[in-house]
Amino acid sequence: MRLLLIRHGQTPANVRGELDTAHPGPGLTRLGQLQAEAIPRALANEPIDRLYASTLVRTQLTVAPLAAERGLDVTILDGTHEIEAGDLEMGADHASYRGYLGTAFAWGSGDRDVRMPGGTSGHDFFARFDASIAEVASSEAETAVVVSHGAAIRVWVAGTCTNIVPGFAAEQDLENTALVVVTGSPEDGWILESWSGEPLGGHDLLDETAEDPTGESLDDIGA
Repeated sequence: MRLLLIRHGQTPANVRGELDTAHPGPGLTRLGQLQAEAIPRALANEPIDRLYASTLVRTQLTVAPLAAERGLDVTILDGTHEIEAGDLEMGADHASYRGYLGTAFAWGSGDRDVRMPGGTSGHDFFARFDASIAEVASSEAETAVVVSHGAAIRVWVAGTCTNIVPGFAAEQDLENTALVVVTGSPEDGWILESWSGEPLGGHDLLDETAEDPTGESLDDIGA
């Protein structure tokens, strides 16, 4: 099957550069709503069978315009929410960013034993995310959209797709409503088909002034 993994639209926390990972999470900014509204046009030529969102509000708001345009229901997945920041929750400084992303990308590179400060391990993250993707695959849809989160998408792809080196995802930007496409199945494995780091709908929907650490490459996060 094809999985269209879309990051949610911009939130106030993205603008302020906060590691806001708790439930239910913030809604969308005005730009975030515009980004969400651009998704149906950007995916007009994609045959889509099913729509999924995480348990956080921002993903559900992001997928809503596509659901309305396609006349499809949205299924909420328990395991595709953002990687919990633990003790770094609401951190808005470069030390917090590097602690969070450094831990998350260590998971993607294979070191799943390391724990987020005050939080979960890589084993915990992959167990929940993989379980939700298995639920999507069991639907037998040929193409499904899963609206998830910046760090979660990047780390899952890094640790799962067999045709990239683990460090690849840490080097890529994933802006709000950017699209990553993977193909395969839980049984046969997953292949990265494409990675588009800019928002669906184009560069005009990119906010270059936002700090947004979970969408930036690790190299772009200052010491």
